[in-house]
Amino acid sequence: MRHLIDPTNLSVSEVGEIISLAERIIADRPGYSQVCRGKKLATLFYEPSTRTRLSFESAMLELGGSVIGFSDAASSSVTKGETVADTVRVVSCFADIIAMRHFKEGAPLVASQYARIPVINAGDGSHSHPTQTLTDLLTIKREKGRLDHLTIGFCGDLKFGRTVHSLIKAMSRYEGIRMILISPEALRLPEYMLHEIENQKQKGVEFREVRTMEEVMPELDILYMTRVQKERFTNESEYERVKDSFILDPEKMRAAKSDMIVLHPLPRVNEITREVDNDPRAAYFRQVENGKFVRMALMYTLLQWNEGARPAAVPDLGPGLFIDNTKRCPNPRCISATENVDRVFYRVDDACRCAYCDAKI
Repeated sequence: MRHLIDPTNLSVSEVGEIISLAERIIADRPGYSQVCRGKKLATLFYEPSTRTRLSFESAMLELGGSVIGFSDAASSSVTKGETVADTVRVVSCFADIIAMRHFKEGAPLVASQYARIPVINAGDGSHSHPTQTLTDLLTIKREKGRLDHLTIGFCGDLKFGRTVHSLIKAMSRYEGIRMILISPEALRLPEYMLHEIENQKQKGVEFREVRTMEEVMPELDILYMTRVQKERFTNESEYERVKDSFILDPEKMRAAKSDMIVLHPLPRVNEITREVDNDPRAAYFRQVENGKFVRMALMYTLLQWNEGARPAAVPDLGPGLFIDNTKRCPNPRCISATENVDRVFYRVDDACRCAYCDAKI
């Protein structure tokens, strides 16, 4: 059974196949309008979403399928104490594929261990967002014509930004990538993600950290903006202190290359001024539409890959993972902190990390 929980669940060649299929769908939408006829998508959204949920739903409808599910955990049996594992066991009886967004990191991984149908991670806490990553990759390919030998600046909330974490993982697998990390000290990229980039140095991946946009704007091929996410902070005063740290405006854009593009996973608050919207380099609304097409390609591909597949009697943990129920993850946002699941870990160098959220043990 193939799922998409993390961007690295797909090989570089598989990502290329999905992006190519998305481009074919864009060129011939009527030709794909019935390829999922009779198939049902279940959208299990435990956390608010506009773009991602509607993108998945419109994608399945354009493929000729139908949609069931919920857009608010309060309207589901989670209010009665039902676990993620039991929810997906039940939903597997009604649907052919699941898209899950959850506020707990690692919840989609738990779901994939118990579902009898493919599971797509539509965002888990501040951890990962692989379909946004596919959206970003398709947009970069369409706007820049390639996915290698690019300089990309990630700006804003790099600590809690799951879209940033996912895209860094994906871009690190291409040659000649330079990453510039632009954030205040309080929102620096987590240590485990810095380690992820370090491991890709042999492919020519470079990175450095800076504190202002102005010092790097002329270098960038892509500027990936993010909002400072109030919902990820436990300390409101800390949020108030950093929320306006980086704002992109026309003055800053004047220092950028004529063909640089600006991406943003949205929603934005005030980190990009409205005046930037009219700049042809502002690609974030084109990025939204690309999300629908790449999700069409992904769901169609996963349904084909899993045709006739059956889940293993014992969940397949995957290479390098092991269970140790004597250990505890220290991350309070991890699914293992609130649900009775096996504690799954992996080793990196001398460290042990939680498989659900990547926290260091």
